[in-house]
Amino acid sequence: MGRSEYLIDSNAIIDFLGGRLPDSGMEFLSQVIDDKPSISVITKIEVLGYNGTDQEELIFKSFVGDSEVLGLSEGIIDLCIQIRKSYRIKLPDALIAATAINNDFILVTRNISDFNFIENLELINPHKIKKSN
Repeated sequence: MGRSEYLIDSNAIIDFLGGRLPDSGMEFLSQVIDDKPSISVITKIEVLGYNGTDQEELIFKSFVGDSEVLGLSEGIIDLCIQIRKSYRIKLPDALIAATAINNDFILVTRNISDFNFIENLELINPHKIKKSN
């Protein structure tokens, strides 16, 4: 399998690694990260800057090390500028949204309300995934 079709936001990573998702969300994200997970450079900064315990820091560093970190390309920068002008959202959120859209990824985030108005951005909340039978 090639690249993941999902971009994982900071809060989803922290909730997953901390075991704070419902079972269906844990199962979903386990499947997503079985392949090399994709995160934005902003997510890397947010996760590694999270003020947790020493053990959490080691877990976060390991996760980020195993992830494909998507940096800033001209396409992402241009799209981020458009998003900021159109929606007046915070720069980190605009960069994460632009990264997902530019790579045609679905954004996995708990903070749906931060992104649900952005055109061409598909979202999944790991806290709201229905359990499959």
